[in-house]
Amino acid sequence: MSLATAETSRAVTILYRDESLVAVSKPSGLLVHRTELDRERDVALQRVRDALGQRVYPVHRLDRATSGVLVFALTPAVAGCLAASFRGRDVAKDYLAVVRGWAPETGEVDRPVPREKGGEKRPALTRFRRLATVELPIPVDRYPAARYSLVRVVPLTGRRHQIRRHMERVNHPLVGDTTYGHGPHNRLFRDHLDSHRLLLHAWRIAFPHPVDGTPCQITASPPADFADVCAALGWPLSGLLADTGPVGGGAQADSRGNAARG
Repeated sequence: MSLATAETSRAVTILYRDESLVAVSKPSGLLVHRTELDRERDVALQRVRDALGQRVYPVHRLDRATSGVLVFALTPAVAGCLAASFRGRDVAKDYLAVVRGWAPETGEVDRPVPREKGGEKRPALTRFRRLATVELPIPVDRYPAARYSLVRVVPLTGRRHQIRRHMERVNHPLVGDTTYGHGPHNRLFRDHLDSHRLLLHAWRIAFPHPVDGTPCQITASPPADFADVCAALGWPLSGLLADTGPVGGGAQADSRGNAARG
């Protein structure tokens, strides 16, 4: 399916739209929809409704702090079809993340993740590939320099905080993660790079179109608050993201999975 050129409205950046669905680029710091704990009106769902002048239906989620591609259905029937694709692992999603340390060239984390704190654990699988590294001559903790990696992450299951939990588990927590991350490194990025966000971006999503099954692939370029950090670290994103092959071993189908809520 041919995807439309991104258009920017006053309220939201629209990446793709047809008669069945719309995909937008969600900024970091914006909730997908209102919750019982936070009833604010300025959420992605409302912004998209205002931009289109019609009801829309969320089919997956991104954490408030995560930026990137967010898909909404335009009818309840399409929402049901897309939700089934997510449940059936017919959706492939790629994330970009800045993590502490020099991550291995490729890696896989196969570890259950709880539904909620103290809740039942469910199987979860994440693969990642290192795209770039850097060493900064800035002391942090007991080390005279600080090392970081840019990684491409593919969650093969869709568990809450899966990427953040799994990368912390292999000692490469995400920079800017105030829940699973490391405070001294978060402060380094705030003080030296003026970065005040979780450095996790939902870069690309691919799925069969809910009407005719035609392959759809939608990409959200990293926003300025992510791209500027990468530029400051000497990571040319245009070149690093040119390789769009699967992460880890096996066929392309192996990278299909539910969109994790980053």
